[in-house]
Amino acid sequence: MKGLILSGGKGTRLYPLTYTSAKQLIPVANKPILFRVIEAIRDAGIEDIGIVVGDTAEEIKTAVGRGGRWDVDVTYIHQDNPLGLAHAVKVSRDFLEDEPFVMFLGDNVIQGGIGDLVEQFRRSEWNSQIVLTRVEHPERYGVAELNGEGRVVHLVEKPSEPPSDLALVGIYMFDRYVHQAVDSITPSWRGELEITDAIQWLVENDFQVYPYVHRGWWIDTGEPNELLTANGLVLDDLTPRIEGYVDRDSEVDGRVTLEKGAEIINSVVRGPSIIGERTRIVNSYVGPFTAIYHDVEIEGSEIERAIVLEDSVIRDIPARIQDSLIGRSVHLVRSPMKPKAYKLTLGDHSQVGIL
Repeated sequence: MKGLILSGGKGTRLYPLTYTSAKQLIPVANKPILFRVIEAIRDAGIEDIGIVVGDTAEEIKTAVGRGGRWDVDVTYIHQDNPLGLAHAVKVSRDFLEDEPFVMFLGDNVIQGGIGDLVEQFRRSEWNSQIVLTRVEHPERYGVAELNGEGRVVHLVEKPSEPPSDLALVGIYMFDRYVHQAVDSITPSWRGELEITDAIQWLVENDFQVYPYVHRGWWIDTGEPNELLTANGLVLDDLTPRIEGYVDRDSEVDGRVTLEKGAEIINSVVRGPSIIGERTRIVNSYVGPFTAIYHDVEIEGSEIERAIVLEDSVIRDIPARIQDSLIGRSVHLVRSPMKPKAYKLTLGDHSQVGIL
């Protein structure tokens, strides 16, 4: 069995962070989302992984390499344009050959891994299995309708009257017949080859398509609030550890992970949270659900429910920073200059709230 990770796309919903970085490499709880997907596939016993890449291919290749750190073999598959999930399967045909495979969207985070899913599919004679989860607002998602035998009989995208509350998660199992399905469908109104159309083709042509209902949480990290939510959920699942330095004037509770070389000086850190390697927290407060990446300096400031990326500096900010995403090499400091004024250099699609 093989793994196929989709890691193309432009990540427009996460601008401006994704102007300069692949969305799949944004860290959740200080680990890039793509790394978490690779680990989930490896932990399910799959060592041969293809990664579909687009405009950010070189950055992803630099970060992932050939997969040695995870003891897997990685093959890169270039998709010239993001023309749909089924199109990604189509361009991956040479890599996939006729083997069964799991397809996993590279910006999804799921609780508990996919080991049970993969094992269930391996033991079955099914042609496809799709991961579903129950949601409160199914009209916002692709929704599956099941028959009395538990088979998938119909898929509908964002229905005004949903036939069920079972939404499609971005994880799919297929055997070789999906290639026939992909070759048989036509582009949707969006000009893309939709994987839902390919699955519907399998259903209508009497192939066996079954659901796997996921019981834990699942997050598509495509938007800022979803990314913060995923960060909080993963932090809540971490086993805390203290590998850095905490001075006697600081207070660090039992749900904090402090990575090697990190320093907490005269500060309060509440968990669940994680402080990255070589990061310094001085005279500051770090609240719950915060992930501070490596080589960051925070001094004289307060921050809570946030993600701060590497090499950034936050110093002497008078109000608490909350519900925020702060990118790489950002300098957020209070200026001593007078008269008082806000001096800002902001990228396209930035969002700033000022008291």
